[in-house]
Amino acid sequence: MAGPKRACDRNSAILRARALRRSLSPPEAYLWQILRTRPGGLKFRCQHPFDRCTADFYCAAAKLVIEVDGIRHDMGDNPARDLRRDIWLRGQGLRVLRFNACDVMKDVESVITAILVACGRHLPLHQAPPGPPPHDGVGRD
Repeated sequence: MAGPKRACDRNSAILRARALRRSLSPPEAYLWQILRTRPGGLKFRCQHPFDRCTADFYCAAAKLVIEVDGIRHDMGDNPARDLRRDIWLRGQGLRVLRFNACDVMKDVESVITAILVACGRHLPLHQAPPGPPPHDGVGRD
């Protein structure tokens, strides 16, 4: 009976992610307005559900999880919880970048640059750009 329970867990994760998308914090919303324009030609997902957690942002092509941490991430057992999540995500073959919410609001350009550099380190060297191949002019009038 593991199959039906897994499907139920997946459905609840998707519903939770949808709810989180509707209630982004101001720094998350600010960063999402830029990431949704596909900087560097990369597609990012907002509030992407994984088996055990939901990532603030995710770039599948680069296997990169991006987290925006507000002050609550420093309180109570949250730092230990974040560490456990990061370890689990890395165990899934993903990399994790964490940014302080204040840094996103103060210098989003630097945050975007850091994200694109991290993505570039993981993409194939000879990744073809999206779209049709370029024409070399051969066979044209």
